[in-house]
Amino acid sequence: METRIRKLAPKRSTSETEVEPAAMRGNLARETYKIVKLDYVNTHRDLVEKCKRGDRQSQFELYRLYSKSMYNVCLRMVKDELEAEDVLQNAFLDVFTKLNTFKFESAVGAWIKRIVINNCINALKKRRLQFSELEDKHGNIRDDGSHDASAEGLSVETIKKALFELPDGYRVVFSLYMLEGYDHQEIGEILGISEATSKSQYSRAKQRLRDILTQQKPKFGFGGS
Repeated sequence: METRIRKLAPKRSTSETEVEPAAMRGNLARETYKIVKLDYVNTHRDLVEKCKRGDRQSQFELYRLYSKSMYNVCLRMVKDELEAEDVLQNAFLDVFTKLNTFKFESAVGAWIKRIVINNCINALKKRRLQFSELEDKHGNIRDDGSHDASAEGLSVETIKKALFELPDGYRVVFSLYMLEGYDHQEIGEILGISEATSKSQYSRAKQRLRDILTQQKPKFGFGGS
């Protein structure tokens, strides 16, 4: 059976007797969401404000909090440890240079990640990163219709290891969509490609990843010998 990841729509009542309680629950949920979102956006606000004032200790602390996770983003994108370190350092230079423009409209971690990813893309463009056009002449996306059964039960870490076997274009689109949470429209804007090309790159990357995981099971720590 094919495993699909879907966004779940909110459950709605069809009973008129439940309209008022449902509305009350909806209002409560919205207020709770606002509070949670506010807390999320305000994460490390005091620290960021100190960084904006040039406090070196606070800047070091912000770097300490995010450098490891952002290095992992860089490594997945550029696939080279030394280059990932260089990209990370350049990205954090941009972070501290542009920090006064950060207005807490999103979480600081999300803002930092966008800067890191932009630096990764710039590094990849120097390699003349290519994206295969997988659309047919009518602009439709080719889909082989195969299932994801081969990936069932695999850990995220196993998937991440296998990503390094993918060509740059496939790896970048797959990482941005599946691991970093961008949609195909956003990926298209980031990479300067069409939304359709992003979708086709992702589809082809999934197929290549299935093949890699199936053919090299022992290498990734699952399956038989």
